This record gives sequence, C-alpha cells and structure tokens, in this order.
Amino acid sequence: MDLKTVNNNNNISSNNHLRIRRTKSVSVAQVDGVSRKEYRLRAIQPDKPVHKFRDSLLSSSSGYTNYRGFLNLCIILLVLSNARLVLENIIKYGILIDPIQMFKVLFLNPSQSPSILILLGLFLIPSVSLGIEKLLSKGIMSENMGLFCIVILVSAEVLSPPVVVYLTDCNAVAASVVMAYVSMVFLKLVSYHMVNYWCRANLTDPHKRRRRSVSTERGKHKDSSSIIHDALKTELVTYPDNLNLKDVYYFLFAPTLCYELNFPRSSRIRKRFLIKRVFEMIFLLQLILCLMQQWIVPTISNSLKPLEEMDIFRMMERLLKLAIPNHFIWLLFFYWFFHSSLNALAEILRFGDRHFYNDWWNSESVQYFWRNWNIPVHQWCVRHLYIPLRNFGCSKQQASMAVFLLSAFFHEYLVSVPLKMFRVWAFLGMLSQLPFSRFVERYMHNQYGNMAVWISLIIGQPLCILMYYHDYYVLHLRST
Repeated sequence: MDLKTVNNNNNISSNNHLRIRRTKSVSVAQVDGVSRKEYRLRAIQPDKPVHKFRDSLLSSSSGYTNYRGFLNLCIILLVLSNARLVLENIIKYGILIDPIQMFKVLFLNPSQSPSILILLGLFLIPSVSLGIEKLLSKGIMSENMGLFCIVILVSAEVLSPPVVVYLTDCNAVAASVVMAYVSMVFLKLVSYHMVNYWCRANLTDPHKRRRRSVSTERGKHKDSSSIIHDALKTELVTYPDNLNLKDVYYFLFAPTLCYELNFPRSSRIRKRFLIKRVFEMIFLLQLILCLMQQWIVPTISNSLKPLEEMDIFRMMERLLKLAIPNHFIWLLFFYWFFHSSLNALAEILRFGDRHFYNDWWNSESVQYFWRNWNIPVHQWCVRHLYIPLRNFGCSKQQASMAVFLLSAFFHEYLVSVPLKMFRVWAFLGMLSQLPFSRFVERYMHNQYGNMAVWISLIIGQPLCILMYYHDYYVLHLRST
C-alpha cells in the first residue's frame, strides 16, 4: 500500500468523523465532546477561565429537575390566599359551623324516614335475586323466564326509590345518600346475575368450560412444601355452591361492583390500619361538612341575584369564588371515600383487592381520567357493558358511547331525584366530555393536557352547582 492510498484513507476517515460530528445536533449550548476538548485547552491558559458550555437551569435541555422550592412557594401562596378568603368569610358571615347539623338531618329529622324505608327494601332485594338464581340453577325456571324476572327486579330496584322520594317529604341530603346506594346495588345486581349466567353457560357448554382445579396448581409447585400445604387448605367455591345468603350479602357490602365466586381474602384484620382509616373517615367527614357550611352555602346563596339578573361578570366572579372551595371539598371527598372508607370496609371484610383508584391526577386526557379515578365503576363498565356490546358486534365508538350514556344517566339520577326536579345539566355535562376529550387529545399533549383536565374539573362542577341551585330556588323557594 503506497503513501497516497494511506493519505486518501485517512482523509476519508476524517471526513466520516467530521460528518458524524456534524450530525449530532442537539438543543444544548455545545456538543459535549467539543466542549470538553476546548475546556481542557482553555484550562491551561494563563487567564484562569471560569466559563464553559452550560445551559440555563430553567431550559429543558439542562436536565435539571429539582424544582422543590417552587413547589413550596406554590403551597405557601395557596395557603396564604385561602387563609385570606377564610378570614374574609368569617368576618362577613360569622361562624356558621354546626358539627351536629348533619346528625340532626339524617337521624332526628322526620322527613328522612322514607330514606330508611328505601334502605330496608334494598336489603331484601338480594335475597330475591338469590331465589331466582337458585331456581335457574335447578332448572325449575327457564332462562327466558329468569331473564324477565331479573329485568323486572333490577328495574324496580332503580325506579321505585325515585317514586318514593317524589311522593313523600324526603330530605334532600338523606335522599342523595340513599340514591347513591341504590345505584351501587343496581350495578351489583347486574353483575351478580351476569356472572351466574356465565357459570351456567360454562356448565352446559363443554367447549367453553374452564378447568381450574387446585390439583393442577399444586403440580406446578412440587418443590415448595409450604405452597402445597396452602393449596391443600384452599378450596375454591364453584357454581352452584356460591348460591347462599352469606355469599350474596357479602357481595352486597364488599367494596366492589364486580361479582366473583372467589374474592381474594386477606388472612387477618390489621387493627392499626383500620383505626387509622376510621379516624380519617371521622375527621375528614367533619372537615367536609364544616367547609360546606362555612364556605359553600354562603357563596351559593349570594349567587342567586347575579343569576336572576343574568349579570355575566358577576356570575363569573361567583363561579370562580365557588370553584376553589368546591374543588378542595371534592379532593377531600375522594380521599375520604376511595381511600379511607373503602379501605376500612375492605379491612373489616378482609377483602384483598384494594385497587380503588389509579394515578388520575396525572391524566393527560379525559379518557385516562375516567378510566383511573374510579376503578370499581370502570371495571364494571368494561366487564358488563363494553365487552358484551363488543361481543354483540358494536364498534368501539358505539360501546364507549353506551358507557358514557349510562354514566351520564346516573350522574343526573343522583342529582335530580334528591332535588325533586328533572334537569339535564349533569347529563349534558357528562356528554360534553366526549367533544372536550377529542379536543384535548388532538391539540393538547403532556402537561398541557393535564392542565386542561384539571381546569375542566375545577370549573365544570361549580358551574353545574350554580345552575341546579338556580333551578331549585325557582321551583321550591321563590314562593316561600
């Protein structure tokens, strides 16, 4: 190989090296390799250099992520601003908190007696469902007749309580609590009957039969004597051995909407964990009630005149003034119900699955929020509505629309029935999530999508509250 060939090869390699170096284009002040080389050369100069290639900390290319000080500043500003609002509220209205007011409304008010009758009726319905399933399991009742009886039963369960509320002087607060439980019982009954139907179909069709024997599981773990011993002690309940009062009433109180023949059960009740959750339940409930009495009620009452006069600017001022305390109460309610209450109930019943919520606070889309903030309802919708509709040949869009319609119906059901007036604000608010979700998904991503979800939660709820309060005042309070 001659000298000219060697020089050509060196030129080609150097050109390739330069070409590779030029293609490394990044959004930093300079390429690391070049900056280090130049820094070493500049370091031996007599001018004692202190500068090098660096990006500002607030630039995304700097790689800096510790913004805890700014987070602390936001928390301090939030506390100070809300402290000012609290002082302003107390100076203007005085102390409005009555710790035993809710106890008086729920237990000492004669108008809440219809709610007690509705609750007593709900405790009898699962036994009727059990009787229907026993007749179906023994072949005494045909499937078509059983389906007819089940439809009548669940329809009466969800439609009879509103009739009782409308025809009696039922307290709105007590009625709202009862309507929430009526909705849960309805979803539980649907799941109970669907799962038992799947079990009957699995028994009658040998091609669909699933074999889940304990002996098979034991064979996979022959090396572990402790696991084999646990498997020997474990006996899975099979259909129709699950058709008994203990099973159906356990499911009635269990913190889930999806029925199973064998729920995961914990080995013991953790007393310290249970005491913590019960303390949280009592403390947070009192805090929520105090905030509603001291903050929400006066703000809503002062919003009536701007609503009657249709003063847009004052209505916006009332809306923004109501948004922060309302959202704060909503967050407290989420923790009180999904973490404290459901965990306490699960601990008492030794219910093993405690996945009641996911990281909905990181939602970058509306769909992600609705899938993760209420896991029991989401599981029910997927298992008993979305997948069956897909199996019947419905498209994904049709099945998703059916899920939103059912959710919108129950949102309206939980508001209109206790207030004894039929409005569609909650229903339309739920349906408006569909176009809003498409807008967010198309034009907003990452943190901007998360901000859009938070804004919809902060503004949407107080807007519905003001609209319902205005209609309730016009129908029930203006004449008095």
